Amino acid sequence: MKRDNAPDASNTARSGAMLTTALALLPLLLQLPGVLAGVIAAAAMLVALLSWRKVPSMPLRLLLVAVMLAAIYWQMGAHPGRDTGCALLAAMLAIKSSELRSLRDARSLIGFALFAPFAAFLLDQGPTTLLLAAAAVICALLALQRIADEDAGIRPLAVGLQLRTVGRLMLLALPLAMAAFWLVPRLGSPLWGIPERAIGRPGLSDSMQAGQWLDLMVDDSPALRVQFFGPPPAQNQRYWRGPVLTRFDGRRWTRLDYQRTTPRPPFEPGAAQWDYQIEYEPTDDRQLVSLDLPLNNPSGTFLDADYSLLRPQPLTALTRWRMQSAAPQRFQPELPPALRQQALQLPDGFNPRTLALARKWRSEAGTDDAAIVQRSLDWIHREFAYTLSTPLPGRHGADEFLFDQKQGFCEHFSSAFVVLMRGAGIPARVVTGYAGGVRNRFGDYWVVRRMDAHAWAEVWLPERGWVRVDPTAAVAPERIYDTLEDRLAQQGGTAAGGLDLAGRWDSIVQFGDWMRRGWNTAFLSFDAKRQQRLLSPFGVGELSPSQLVALFAGFAVIAVGAMAWLLARGERQRDPLLRAWHRLGRHYARLGLAREPHEPAGDWARRVELRYPGSGLMALSKRFADARYAGVLSDHVSLLRDLRRHRPKPGASP
Repeated sequence: MKRDNAPDASNTARSGAMLTTALALLPLLLQLPGVLAGVIAAAAMLVALLSWRKVPSMPLRLLLVAVMLAAIYWQMGAHPGRDTGCALLAAMLAIKSSELRSLRDARSLIGFALFAPFAAFLLDQGPTTLLLAAAAVICALLALQRIADEDAGIRPLAVGLQLRTVGRLMLLALPLAMAAFWLVPRLGSPLWGIPERAIGRPGLSDSMQAGQWLDLMVDDSPALRVQFFGPPPAQNQRYWRGPVLTRFDGRRWTRLDYQRTTPRPPFEPGAAQWDYQIEYEPTDDRQLVSLDLPLNNPSGTFLDADYSLLRPQPLTALTRWRMQSAAPQRFQPELPPALRQQALQLPDGFNPRTLALARKWRSEAGTDDAAIVQRSLDWIHREFAYTLSTPLPGRHGADEFLFDQKQGFCEHFSSAFVVLMRGAGIPARVVTGYAGGVRNRFGDYWVVRRMDAHAWAEVWLPERGWVRVDPTAAVAPERIYDTLEDRLAQQGGTAAGGLDLAGRWDSIVQFGDWMRRGWNTAFLSFDAKRQQRLLSPFGVGELSPSQLVALFAGFAVIAVGAMAWLLARGERQRDPLLRAWHRLGRHYARLGLAREPHEPAGDWARRVELRYPGSGLMALSKRFADARYAGVLSDHVSLLRDLRRHRPKPGASP
């Protein structure tokens, strides 16, 4: 039924509105969990098919709303936040087309759809999201232009001409948009940083238990990018230190809270030292990482007593940190009694076989702690295997891993190893973070991905203090140290005919990441501090917010004035074909052959031909008359092009 006597939308208007909705939904769906995005996309297609002929009934629409709410609750729970709000917006937009009937409904749907790409920027601000959002905006402007023509009863222009008009409008607005980006004063942190997102991106946690890291181990998205100012560390030194976990309850490892306020113990740096800059991807967490061990903490961060780097505020945006680290020669050679007790603590009633083996090795090694450590690594190297396919452990996780399964990944190796060491009376703890990294040959920096998340152990040895021991590397060093380039070189990666498919794909991936890093540098990391130093290359100090506002106001006045001048100098005639014909007439007027107001196009063209034979104006005037008055549209675009290119030829005069 029509509402308020609004005309029904034609198939063209409906198609434009639905295409705009689909393009607007796409960047938002790419940021939602895969299953939920699939459900919303399927619902959008189903509703579009059902509502093409008629508006679905009210009970059916209410059922669709209930299904969407249930899907969001199933995937995200009842947690308010940016993710949940964006998912709700996507779900409501997916079923909004069920109300599409009139031209007013089409306008409403397009207007509502434009909220989706802008909501996607709350979750991701990368170039892909920007390009998809721009495509949705262009499609929306085209659809609105078509609807306006249909509502006014005007014959619509060709799509190519509409695109030119939309492109011109967007180019006119670009200077003002750029001035707003660079000069509108920025907040120190985004308004949407509080409260935290309901579902943060995968990152390091303050705890570790079996199976917790499986999502991280299959996520190949970047966690951080590192640029070294000098030689990079060797493969076996690329350990990125995160949370240090000392307390163990039999299943779960957690950090000691009091270590955050305890003064840092001294460590003696070795000869190998590194100067580097980390670009850390947002995680909505406070945990940072540093190359093992950091010599200092950057401004705005602090190091706890375990030399784990933290930030007071969540990492809601891309951040950069300049740091220095060194391989420790001696690290906390004097162990405080309270920390020693925690580093030897084991819960009662867990892992009896592991503890029995540890006591046996202790009796055989005497006081030689290093011999026990080496014996355990030799055992792991001989009899154990690396795999991600492991069952969840029972009560005695270390016993099951060491004596029954003998295969697993870093969670299992580090946890069981520390339990074994503590059973032998050697203080030990679990350290989590990342290991490895891949060098990007385009930008000469290193990429550490989330799948490089790793857990290793530290044991305390007399006179040396804490010493890093990686039991996973004892059985699978290629999993820890090898870069992607090393694996491609070993595997060959060459298809039949000598085509290096793996190498080419790697080059594409690395080039894409290099482009993304450039985008991050130019745009995402443009924060309030960089904005205040915007004019420093010109010798201007930090700009205050009032100075930035004054600069923006000046640029805005210039930009708006330029827009007004460009629009005013153009003809008011809406039809581009008639504008091109009038422009052509002005060219001939400069030669004294202006068309008289009462003169038909054909008569004027014949008069011009008498003076300039072979000018081609007769053929153009006939095509113009056919297109303008006879409705011949077959060569509309080519005629417009020829009218714009045609110029008088005075040299053709007899």
